This record gives sequence, C-alpha cells and structure tokens, in this order.
Amino acid sequence: MTFKGKQSKTIGAAAVLGMTALLGGCHVGPPYTPPAPSAITAPNYKESTVNFQDQEGWKVASPQDAMIRGKWWEIFNEPELNALEEQLIVDNQTLKASFDSFMEARAAIAEARAQYYPTISVGPSWNRSHSSANLRNSSQANTGTTSTLWSLPLSVSWTPDFWGKIRNEVRSAEYAAQVSAADLELQKLTEQATLVQYYFEIRGQDMLQQILNQTVEADQKALEATQGAYDVGVGDYISVAEARTTLKSAQSSAINVGLLRAQYEHAIAVLVGKVASDFSISVKPMLYTPPAIPTGVPSQLAERRPDVAASERTLAEANATIGIGYGAFFPQITLSAGGGLQSSTFKHLFDINSRFWSIGPSVSQVVYNGGLYRAQLHQYEATYNADLANYRQTVLTAFQQVEDAMSSTRIYSQQIIQQDDAVKAAQQFLDLELERYHSGVDPFINVLTAQTTLLNDQVTLNTLHVQEMLATVQLVQALGGGWDRSQLVTPQQTAAKTSAADYKLQK
Repeated sequence: MTFKGKQSKTIGAAAVLGMTALLGGCHVGPPYTPPAPSAITAPNYKESTVNFQDQEGWKVASPQDAMIRGKWWEIFNEPELNALEEQLIVDNQTLKASFDSFMEARAAIAEARAQYYPTISVGPSWNRSHSSANLRNSSQANTGTTSTLWSLPLSVSWTPDFWGKIRNEVRSAEYAAQVSAADLELQKLTEQATLVQYYFEIRGQDMLQQILNQTVEADQKALEATQGAYDVGVGDYISVAEARTTLKSAQSSAINVGLLRAQYEHAIAVLVGKVASDFSISVKPMLYTPPAIPTGVPSQLAERRPDVAASERTLAEANATIGIGYGAFFPQITLSAGGGLQSSTFKHLFDINSRFWSIGPSVSQVVYNGGLYRAQLHQYEATYNADLANYRQTVLTAFQQVEDAMSSTRIYSQQIIQQDDAVKAAQQFLDLELERYHSGVDPFINVLTAQTTLLNDQVTLNTLHVQEMLATVQLVQALGGGWDRSQLVTPQQTAAKTSAADYKLQK
C-alpha cells in the first residue's frame, strides 16, 4: 500500500509537470498577417511631369526610383534655413513631448513583461497582545494572558502564461511603442516641413515688401511730377489727387506687409524653441525656383510614410489585443508558496523549530458573467476592423497628397511662366503710357491704370513663386521626407532595457 501511494504521487506530479509544459506552449488568438499593399500598376505618379513632357516648367528628378535621404531641407541650398532646422531638432518642445511619449510606451513594455516573473514579498512584523480573561466559554487558549509574536514571512506567487495572455499583452505594448516611434517621426517631419514653409513665406513677404517699396518710390515721383505740372499751370489738380491717392494706398499696403512677416517670424521662434522677443530673421528678398524632387515610384510610397507605418502597427496592436480577449476565457492558474519564521521571542526566531511553510496551486475560472468576455472580444474585433479600414484610408490619403502636391508644383510652374510674361507686358504698358502722358496724348489716369496693372501682376507673380515653393515642401512631406520603413525601431529594440537616467526628471 505504501509503495502504491508513493507511485501514485510520483505519477500525479509527473502529470502536473507534463500538463504545465504542454499548456505553456499554448497561444490563443488569431495570428497577425500584415495587410496586403494596394495593387499599384502605374510606373509613375499620375501628376508627374514625366507624363507631361510637352509642357514647360518644373520637372521631377531622374531617375524615378531615387529617394530623398537624410536632411531633405538641404536641397533648397539655404544655409540660414539649415541652421534653423538644426535648432529645431534640438530645442523643439513638441518633439521633446513626442519623444517622452515614446519613452512612456517603452516603460509600458517593461510593465507587461514583469508579469512573466513571480512576485516575491516579505513582511517582517512584531506584535504584542493581551487577551481577555472573561472569555469563559471561548475556544481561545490561554485567555487573560499577554503574548508576543515575532514573524519573518516570505511569500512567492507566480501565474504561468499558459494561454499566451501575457505574451499578447507584451506584444501589444511593443506594437504600441512602435506606433509611438512612428508618430514621433511623423511629428518631426511635420515640424520640419512647417519651418521650411514659414521660412519661404517670410522670403515671399520680403520680396513683396521690396515690390511695394519700389511702387511707393515710383508713385512718389509721379506725385511730384503731377504736382510740379500743376504748379506751373500745365497740369490739372485731379491728376495730383489721383497720384496722391495711389501713393497713400501703396504706402498702406507696404506697411501691412510687416504684419504677416512678424507672425511667421514669431512662429519660427516657437518651432526652434526660442522666445519670440529674442528672435529675428534677416531680410532677404528672393524669388525661388524649386529644385527637382526625386519622387520615386508609387509602389514605394507606403514604405516611405511614417503615418502609414503607424497605422499598420496600430493594426498589429489591435490584433494582439484580440489575443488578450481570448485569454480571458481560460482559467487562471496561480502557483504560490509561503514560509518563514515565527517565535514568541526574538532569541528563538531563527531556530529551526520556528520555521513554517505552505505551498499549493490555485485555479480561478469565471463560470458566468453575463457574456462580458464575449462582448469584450467582439469589441476588440470591431476595433481591429476599424483599424484595418483606417490603414487603407491612410494609404489612399497618402497617394492623394502626393498627387495633389505634384499637380500643384507642375501647374504653378506653368502659371509662373505666363505670369512672368504678364509682368513684362505690364511694364511695357506702363512705359508707353508714361510717354503718352508726358507728350500730352493720354490723361494721368491711364498712367495710374498701368501702374496698378504692373503692381498687381508683380504681386501675383511673387505669390505664385511662394505657392510653388510651399507646394514643393508639401510634396517632400507627402513623400515621407527622408524616412522609410527600415528606420522604424523593431519590437526587440523597443523592449531593450533602459536606464534610470532615461527617465530623469527635467528641470
């Protein structure tokens, strides 16, 4: 009988170990398969200038499979802009906040991984108590006595990941950290592109200021000429009034230019982490011609956009969450053990006879909860489907933004060619009217009309140049800047151990 009992215990222990090993390899939840990329058969973007070879203007770079790399803003060959971008990378507070969000996501991975390991706790205590002496019918021993208890307990508790629930939680946290990393890259690209756009807006305002200053100077001379003619009796006063009105209007417009320039300058100060009161950008009127942008081929676009990468990693995170939902249906098995030392006197606390211990597994399984787990699982599945739709929408939007930016740059460049001819024609018109006015053929109002036409055409040309540069920046941004999917951190990199210095409170 004794032999059989020992054999039974041995078989039972082996069965438990075997079951533990078997269940430890279980994994519940659907396997994740990244969504198939959109079928793209076009060798080039629809709005690419390679499809408009017969038209003048802006052209994309060749070869078509080239990509922008690294510090993409350097293609504009503006040293001042390059210096501002370097400041932005270091001092932009929005980027710092995004980086700390990424570090927060990495800490969440460590929290999830901590569930792999047992929990060990100690609770040393000392207690002195006195029981009532009037407990005549009590089962308590030694009533009316004073007792002392020294205790040094140690407890260990571990919940094995039999069903892969913890593994899914870790995967979910790792994917969330990748989403945060991609969001950081997207935020970086957004801030960098915004800085470039503000910079060219300022240069456009500088050029507009120069145009209006030249107009004011010309109008001042026209007023002096009409006033002189009126003073000597060969002109009429209405010409003087018209010239003065035109001059004052031009002066008002010239003053107003400073408003937008100041606001763009203040906005750049914030982007580079500077106090607007201590920041300024030198005046430099320029008309820019955008460089040729290497666009690559359409099939590469999804791999070049950080927002597409973030959307796909969000989908992977949602898939892991479904696995967590499946894990809730299975029992939770906890292995626990406890022990320690207890004694009425400290002198005997560490004697061998003071030891105590207990050990044993426990199983917890919800039998009925009104369909809560099933509803949660359906919620997770619906979230996955929504994330899949969002991913596909993000890809479609990416192509829309590239095509929009390419059509803008192409059309603006063609419009600039025509507008430049319009400015030349307006200048010729003004020169002819001045000759006719001085010869007495036409009234001064014709000169004012020609001056207004020239000014409007010059302002329009300047605006078109700025819009073309902004569209070029938007194209670079739509193409993902110099980023591609290979630069996204891997789950292993997000889970790498960090140091306490990485989370030091900033002053």
